[in-house]
Amino acid sequence: MSSTHHSEYLKLQSVYIKPVENAFVSEEILKAQWQELNYLSKPDFNTSVAEYKTFENQLADAKVEIHYFPLDTELSIDSIYCRDAAIATDFGMIICNMGKQGRVKEPQAQKKAYLANNIAVLGEIKAPGTLEGGDVAWLDRKTLAVGHTYRTNEEGISQLKNILKPKRIEVVVAELPHYKGKSDVFHLMSILSPVAKDIAVVYSPLMPIKFRNELLKRGFQFVEVPDDEFDSMGCNVLAVAPRKCIMVYGNPKTQQALLNAGCEVFTYKGDEISVKGGGGPTCLTRPLLRSF
Repeated sequence: MSSTHHSEYLKLQSVYIKPVENAFVSEEILKAQWQELNYLSKPDFNTSVAEYKTFENQLADAKVEIHYFPLDTELSIDSIYCRDAAIATDFGMIICNMGKQGRVKEPQAQKKAYLANNIAVLGEIKAPGTLEGGDVAWLDRKTLAVGHTYRTNEEGISQLKNILKPKRIEVVVAELPHYKGKSDVFHLMSILSPVAKDIAVVYSPLMPIKFRNELLKRGFQFVEVPDDEFDSMGCNVLAVAPRKCIMVYGNPKTQQALLNAGCEVFTYKGDEISVKGGGGPTCLTRPLLRSF
């Protein structure tokens, strides 16, 4: 069995997560931070713990090796969305530089954890470049898609290309729209979740035409998320194996469309840990190795 970091849908072998107790910390911390970080409303701590346990158990049931980011009082509650601070490659981690001011300390905290666990670091995105992991998705083992957003700027994308060019990795840029503006959490993976070699969950109304056509050219079939399931995280789907995925409960149309496409779907109630902070199951995980 071979392994790679360059996939969003192969069998997930290992992952980093940051449990509620290490990210939200307490009811008091949530009260102090949720408004400044633009959450829809304050998550309830105890309910968040219960929701997260269900999510974590689904990863464990899928036989995923789970690693944990530690509690760090320097970081905000947003650190629960641990995909954003780094990108996993077969050559080492790329440490990001966050576009959201309240999250600027997360990448170096993750770097410390990776180095402590003998995980190599390939490179780092430096200011004035910004880049967040939610704007990055592997299309295949040699192609990385990156969204140009308010969180990921042109300089960050240029640095990413320079890091990956010697490794012969193609970087495909998706020019994303303004949508709700600079304060909103709107990443590439808000509108794209590959769940198999030829299946991607997409929200087409916000997808750039050129990028959408590129996906079609590459043979992807689309599971289209309806308008009324976009804000409830219908498009944010984590594949734990080809056609086997986890999504937020409360998106029945998208769930049925996935079933119709031959996928197995597991759901968790994510009102507190996902919907309020704008981060679904892909955001809650920093996938490492996947096997093929």
